[in-house]
Amino acid sequence: MPVLDRIAAFAAEIAAWRHDLHAHPELQYDVHRTAGFVADKLRSFGCDEVATGIGRTGVVGIIRGRAHGSNRAIGLRADMDALPIQEVRDLPYRSTIPGKMHACGHDGHTAMLLGAARYLTETRDFDGTAVMIFQPAEEGGGGGEAMVRDGMMERFGVETVYGMHNIPGLALGQFAIRPGPIMASTDRFTITITGKGGHAAQPHAAIDSVLVASHIVMALQTVVSRSVDPLDSAVVSVCALDAGEAFNVLPQCVTMRGTMRALSKPVRALMQERIAAIVTHVAQGFGAKAEIDYASGYPVTENHPAETDFIADVAASLVGEDKVNREVAPMMAAEDFSYMLAHRPGAYIFLGNGDSAGLHHPEYDFCDDAAPLGASLWARVIETGLPMRG
Repeated sequence: MPVLDRIAAFAAEIAAWRHDLHAHPELQYDVHRTAGFVADKLRSFGCDEVATGIGRTGVVGIIRGRAHGSNRAIGLRADMDALPIQEVRDLPYRSTIPGKMHACGHDGHTAMLLGAARYLTETRDFDGTAVMIFQPAEEGGGGGEAMVRDGMMERFGVETVYGMHNIPGLALGQFAIRPGPIMASTDRFTITITGKGGHAAQPHAAIDSVLVASHIVMALQTVVSRSVDPLDSAVVSVCALDAGEAFNVLPQCVTMRGTMRALSKPVRALMQERIAAIVTHVAQGFGAKAEIDYASGYPVTENHPAETDFIADVAASLVGEDKVNREVAPMMAAEDFSYMLAHRPGAYIFLGNGDSAGLHHPEYDFCDDAAPLGASLWARVIETGLPMRG
């Protein structure tokens, strides 16, 4: 069966956990209620160890198998934080916190991993250690990196690590994955253009910073179209432009903010180089000055080939090979599970959420029917990766 019988038996409880988490969203590292909820559940299941405060507010549950011949440990990761978005759907379990909601399904991810933890503590049909990782601050806070820096991998002997994310538009009961880059790096840039302010009726006496910024916006589109190999993926987007307020004043300064994304380190470096050159020289051509500030974000999320094949095989054993896409196109969104994959072999897999609103949308909701399948995959990853010996 796609869903393990034991997990199917308490699927309603998994949904209830998710609904509770959905109603009480918390942001980035300020996930104290969520982390407490998770830790309490793990203790009630009978985890051998529950560690809190890892990566500031992360939680790790340790479950040891019945057999004791192996020292191997596999890590399974779920993210816990929500987003600063106002929920618009009138759900029975809608967010009780104005301006915050689980618009990316982390409530479902947490509930799925809790479901797997309950199953594994009851059965323990494996030889080794299951490390259940509940991470804060995926949405821009780098909680994955914080947990790694806290020595999580070494402390719990994690050998390989796996992550999972729901995907709207992918049918329920289906999985998708690929070896190599599956999600992009993300970096931010802030550009400040300084011209010479003046009266709009006398543009010849000024240096129009808005005009300069407009040319820069257009010129930056050539980074991808003319500097990056057409066979590589990249994004450069200017997303905010702050200038003057009056209809008849040419402002002295304009501030531009945007993002750049890539699926490889060389392309990431090339884009930063080309953006700097374009911004500097376009501004100089108009007699203006330009300053650029970069803020590095998450690195590329790169799946390791052997671990990708492994979890895809486990997924196929649950749902059938025809429902596992092993060559899904990479996404240009970013994911801080990339930090964990940079320290240990592993893979990141997508789980179908059906015909729902998109991620980060105020009408989004995680599909409860997907949770038992996700929990079953996690359980089988442990049982298959840490098999009992005869």
